[in-house]
Amino acid sequence: MGAIKIEAKNTKTEVRSDRNRSLERGISILRAFRPGADLLGNGELAERTGLSRATVSRLAQTLVDSGMLEHDRRQRAYRLAAPVLSLAHAMRSGSPVLNIASPLMRKEAELRKINIGLAVADGSDMVYLESVRYSHKVGWRNVVAGQRVPMELTSLGMAWLAVAPEVTKRSLFELFKKRRTSTWHALHQDIEAAATSIRSKGFCWASWQPQVVALATPIVVADHPIYVLNMSVTADIDPADVVDRLQSPLQNLSMRLTDAIRHI
Repeated sequence: MGAIKIEAKNTKTEVRSDRNRSLERGISILRAFRPGADLLGNGELAERTGLSRATVSRLAQTLVDSGMLEHDRRQRAYRLAAPVLSLAHAMRSGSPVLNIASPLMRKEAELRKINIGLAVADGSDMVYLESVRYSHKVGWRNVVAGQRVPMELTSLGMAWLAVAPEVTKRSLFELFKKRRTSTWHALHQDIEAAATSIRSKGFCWASWQPQVVALATPIVVADHPIYVLNMSVTADIDPADVVDRLQSPLQNLSMRLTDAIRHI
């Protein structure tokens, strides 16, 4: 595969005049829910979304009425309701990209006894669309579809940033700098080094979890979001050995997925 050719993406940066602000705000409330925060009150939702409590209260009640949220009266808080899960299932089962990618990923992961993931960006996180786990040693956490990981720390995120539009990247860097104040200088160097590796070799690698080494490569196809494919193993071995072992399988699978996506 070699170096990645960075093509122009179909990212639209112009401000749209027909955006529905109420809908956007309602979606921001749904996005505020994360693993470990199953119940959120008006104050917590206001803090996470930047909306006023009055706006949160009004929109949350609308989401309860529409079945997207449940209201726990005893704790005066909200949780996501079942229809949200059904939407996720509909997305996964109806995605032509996942219908193609999942069998290929599973076959490769089983053959090599490794972990393979496919992710996209969502704000400042990467979200797994698919995660196949076959590494011979169980890691400290189980990665599943729908799980988020921090963009600025992971091979997935660094690979995405390497081909992201400059205006988007600048905005994200400001955010990263604020939330990683003490480590941002070193982290920025890591992100730039990963971008250099993507341009010259077609992949980058990172090890942000104990004993886990992950390689990643972006998949850039016109009229599609930027996908990122990664391969990882959980083992107490030299990262250089992992890179040497996985770079060719990663690039070969990436080329197959890229070609398949182009024909969707």
